[in-house]
Amino acid sequence: MRRLRGQERTITGNRQTSWAFADAFVAEDEALRWARDRAHEAGLRSVSSGTGAALRLLAAAVDAKAVAEIGTGTGVSGIHLLHGMRPDGVLTTVDSDPECQQFARQAFRAAGFAGNRARFIPGRALEVLPRLADGGYDLVFCDGDRLECLDYLAESLRLLRPGGLVCFEGVFADGRTVDSAVQPAEVQRLRELLRAVRESTVLLPSLLPVGDGLLCAARRG
Repeated sequence: MRRLRGQERTITGNRQTSWAFADAFVAEDEALRWARDRAHEAGLRSVSSGTGAALRLLAAAVDAKAVAEIGTGTGVSGIHLLHGMRPDGVLTTVDSDPECQQFARQAFRAAGFAGNRARFIPGRALEVLPRLADGGYDLVFCDGDRLECLDYLAESLRLLRPGGLVCFEGVFADGRTVDSAVQPAEVQRLRELLRAVRESTVLLPSLLPVGDGLLCAARRG
């Protein structure tokens, strides 16, 4: 039994080391580090390097020309998305904090992206999203208010073209999503989101163990 426990500790340690290695596998440049520093100063949580790399890959995989982002932050996730998008692609990014969007503008410029590569829309996501075009987006990335995640899902299904992707950041909620203890409303809503995506007949889902959990789903044709 002692030997088994030792093996379990070794396996757990190896997994943690492997996850840390995977999360840092894609190096981030000065523009991304600057954006992360601004987020830290503002008390905001940015996507991890591994999550950013996954978003970059997914945007490239669908040859994304139009991406909608809920939650601009200081531009960390936006830079990763833009790196994966087509050279003529446009990121439409929505956030209720215009000051953060100004930081994101600076970060995008520092990363070498022309001003016409991003469209910044200040305001609440659920007030902005209904104004965006039906079926006009290749990917929708959701990193906003967890209490509104089911509404984001409904809007994403309308916004996405067939074969497009919707992604939700932070669905593990620091491990609380799978914790059996009583959880706050935002965690309960994440559980409802996970169930809705998994049981949807129009989505093909996958839950990626990067960062704090990246829920992804492709809209069937």
